[in-house]
Amino acid sequence: MSSTDRPTVEDVMSTPLETISKDATVMEATQRMRELDISALVVQTNPRAIISSTDILDAVANGQDVTELKVSDVMTRDVETASPDLYMEEVAAMMTTYGIKHLPVVDDDYVGMISSTDVTAHMS
Repeated sequence: MSSTDRPTVEDVMSTPLETISKDATVMEATQRMRELDISALVVQTNPRAIISSTDILDAVANGQDVTELKVSDVMTRDVETASPDLYMEEVAAMMTTYGIKHLPVVDDDYVGMISSTDVTAHMS
């Protein structure tokens, strides 16, 4: 815990960071998320990208075949990221402002993931 007893992203983020290739199928991403009991994966691209359960639901709702569809076809590009030293209030504000549920945590490189569930659990 930080020296001020205010939790930071580093205190509550999920590690290790789970990733997937942009060339994987959406079905593979879905299966990986289910196996790991998570709802988002960082996509190994530059600029930064993420695929979330919401992206997958949108693809299914649009009638797309997730067995053939590539992660790169549905991933969210140019994602916002969080620094490990941000306080929970700051991360909550970012998620609210941008309307997002997951933030990759970056300190020179990816180091973890923080979700709205993590923030809620640690602020209550």
